[in-house]
Amino acid sequence: MDRSLYEAELLRLQAELVEMQEWVKSTGARVVVIFEGRDAAGKGGAIKRITEYLNPRIARVVALPAPTERESTQWYFQRYIEHLPAAGEIRLFDRSWYNRGGVEHVMGYCTPEEHRRFLQQCPVFERMLVDDGILLRKYWFSVSEKEQYKRFKSRQTDPMRRWKLSPTDLESIPRWEDYSRAKDEMFVHTDIDSARWHVVESEDKRKARINMIHHLLKSIPYHHVERPPMKFPKRPSSTGYRRTDRTLQSEVPDYAATLSAGKAPERYVDVEDEGVEDTD
Repeated sequence: MDRSLYEAELLRLQAELVEMQEWVKSTGARVVVIFEGRDAAGKGGAIKRITEYLNPRIARVVALPAPTERESTQWYFQRYIEHLPAAGEIRLFDRSWYNRGGVEHVMGYCTPEEHRRFLQQCPVFERMLVDDGILLRKYWFSVSEKEQYKRFKSRQTDPMRRWKLSPTDLESIPRWEDYSRAKDEMFVHTDIDSARWHVVESEDKRKARINMIHHLLKSIPYHHVERPPMKFPKRPSSTGYRRTDRTLQSEVPDYAATLSAGKAPERYVDVEDEGVEDTD
C-alpha cells in the first residue's frame, strides 16, 4: 500500500478511534478486542497504531507473561478476568486466553485434557461476557509461511526488532502445519455467533492495519459525543513568587544543541513495514 495514502487514511481512522473512545467513556461501554494470529503477523503493530492517540487510562493493552506457579493452579480464565474492562474502558489483548488453543497446545505446555476443557469452556465464557454487555471483538492476523519466514530473518539482524524474535518463534517454523491444525480446531469450537472471528490478511502490514481498524470502528455503535466547552481562567496577579535559581538545580545537559543535520545518522528503515525485498 502506498505510504502517503496509508498515512493519510491511518490518521483519519485514528481520529475516529478518539471519537469512539469518547463514546465509550460517556456511555460506560466496555470493549474487549482480542488480537491473535501467527508469530510476526502484525498484531503488535496494529495495536500500536490503535493506541497511539488514545488515553492510556481508558484504552489499555493487556500482554500477560507466562503464568506464575500460583496462577498455573487457578482456573485457566481466572488471570484474564481481572484485566477485563470496567465501565468506560477498552482492553486490547495482545494474545489472550487463546494461548491455550494455540502455542500451549502445539508446544505441549498444557495437557490434552486441559486443551479439550478449554475448547469446551471458551465459548461458554465468551457468551457470558457478551451477555453481560461487553463488546467483544476477535481478530486473527493471517500471514503466509514465506512472509513469516522473511520477517523472522529481518528481526535476526534488526536492532529495533531483535527482541521480538524468540526460540518459541523459531520453533513455529517446523511446526507450521501443527499450528494450522490447532487454529482450525480452535475456530470450529470458538467461532460462535455472539463472538465471531474476523480474519485479517496481513501480507501487507499497512493494508492489514487499515482494514482491521476500519472494521473495528464499523462494528462499534459509537457516535459523536459533544464535549462541554472549557473556559480558561484568567491568570491571577503575581504574589511576588520568584523562580528558584537554575544553579541550584541539576539540569539535564543540552545534548540536542550538539547535533547537526550533517552528522545525523541514517534514517532507520523498518524492513517489515517498507516491504524491502530479502536479497539473501
